[in-house]
Amino acid sequence: MGLDYYGLMKSYSRALTALATAFAAFMATAQTPAAPPVAAVVAPASATPAPASSRMTARLMYELLLGEFTLQQGDAQGATAYLLNAARRSGDEALYKRAVEMAIQSRAGPAAVEASRAWRQAYPDSLEANRYELQILIGLGRVADTEAPLRALLMALPAAEKVAFINAIPALLQRVPDKPVAARTVERALSEFTTHTQLAPAAWTSIGRMRLQAGDAAGALAAATLGQDADASSEWPALLALQLMTTADEPLAEALIQRHLNRPQASPDVRISYARALVEAGRHADAHAQLDTLMRLQPDYADGWLVKGALLADQRRDAEAERTLLRYLELTPAEQAGASRDIGRGQALLMLARIAERRQDDASAERLLAQVMAPEQALTVQTRRAEMLARQGRLDEARRAIRAAPEQRPDDARLKLLAEAQLLRDHQQAEPAYQMLAAELPRTPDDQALLYDTAMAAERAGRLDEMERLLRRVIELNPEAQHAYNALGYAWADRGVRLDEARTLIEKAVQLAPEDSYIQDSLGWLEYRQGRPREARTLLEAAFQKRPDAEIAAHLGEVLWVLGEHDAARAVWREGLRLDAGNESLIKTLKRLQVTP
Repeated sequence: MGLDYYGLMKSYSRALTALATAFAAFMATAQTPAAPPVAAVVAPASATPAPASSRMTARLMYELLLGEFTLQQGDAQGATAYLLNAARRSGDEALYKRAVEMAIQSRAGPAAVEASRAWRQAYPDSLEANRYELQILIGLGRVADTEAPLRALLMALPAAEKVAFINAIPALLQRVPDKPVAARTVERALSEFTTHTQLAPAAWTSIGRMRLQAGDAAGALAAATLGQDADASSEWPALLALQLMTTADEPLAEALIQRHLNRPQASPDVRISYARALVEAGRHADAHAQLDTLMRLQPDYADGWLVKGALLADQRRDAEAERTLLRYLELTPAEQAGASRDIGRGQALLMLARIAERRQDDASAERLLAQVMAPEQALTVQTRRAEMLARQGRLDEARRAIRAAPEQRPDDARLKLLAEAQLLRDHQQAEPAYQMLAAELPRTPDDQALLYDTAMAAERAGRLDEMERLLRRVIELNPEAQHAYNALGYAWADRGVRLDEARTLIEKAVQLAPEDSYIQDSLGWLEYRQGRPREARTLLEAAFQKRPDAEIAAHLGEVLWVLGEHDAARAVWREGLRLDAGNESLIKTLKRLQVTP
């Protein structure tokens, strides 16, 4: 599927896994493991590796034994000093490594830094030495000291690995607390590579990502521009621009994306990610244009067909979606699929099954569901089967189907509970859904998803006080939970009560997620409830254009109806019914207004 920037770095990050495992012991709060028995000190397999026999002297052997014995006595600093002295005298790299490991094992931070730095200085081209020092400094929060090992590691890496490492740097430093210091450190470390023909785009991209992590969107945009000026065909500056467009709402970033896509060597993953961003912005025609271009230029690029099919299916253009998704399945035959392709094929099969359900062809839907192979999608498959059973009036069987789903991951039991409750809510069983979720809450009282779903079930069951209590708890746990603000504000707006309070809540949700169509719908509906139908119309039309949805259609149609635009209202309602003929809000609206669209 679309490009996950940090996902691309996993191959490089695996190289640090062994170090990270060792370092976990260094950072752990548990008690230091007991020292090995004395016999182990002289055992080559588990103690200090002996230098080559030509360099072994009585004094050196004495220092090695003394270092191990000192470590057993709990003096990591002293033990590391003995081994470090032995390493310096013998020049043996294995002894430098053992000195570092001693300090890590005993969680002696200063000693670990001293030993790793001495190792790097003695062996500046050693990848292992540079990696150890870098990871130790990051773990200790000494990000300002990482400039030298960052640069040294980059210099020591083979040419084929340099770009991957440069791109991995923002992920390595993602959790450091002082983002501005980290950004400045990385910029200094990479400064000499920003003029390198092959490395400049990646270097500027990582500098830009570090600036963005530090809250400097303008600086990140400047870095993306410089990276693209170095090589407009490189995907890295375009991906940074895409991040700026989607997360920082930077309007000038889109021009950089388009500049890259106009090149013959444009990355298909950038185009797919751009198309997804356009969908999120409600620019469906532009998204289709990008995907059509991709399929014309690279007709065998399977992921383009999958994303295109998903967009068509979401728009209920079922015949086109079906053809597109079947083409994706042709390009990814089951016998050639690996783990990632199994997930992609599963997504396509699930969407095709939904299309079959909409045709009321449950037999075809079941045949498609049976072909989904990815274990991660087993619960989704069983939930779809349950939904079909519930539509047939077999709700008890549907609930048993969800409960019978295999639990592949630790969180699956919780997800099954939420899926069963959602099934009950969707089939007019709000009170049982509420009771089931409320019974689970004492076990995980701060589970925000469980709190939110319980609140929604309480609202459907008419328990408004309980709904408010639960949503306010979500907000207390996460002051940026925009959907909780929106749900509570909409609940009051829809009932025409506490409207001033509803506005405060919904406007907070808009502030947190200004591009969310459902939140815009809530604000438009509030305007209507407060007697401002023309303002409501503007908001609702924008929301419906961005996200065609049956519930938004219900609201927009009612506003148009009240404004006397009956033909326009009927057209919107017809589109809403095409999108979801069973939408409860839309059906109630038509019944209340006694309209047949």
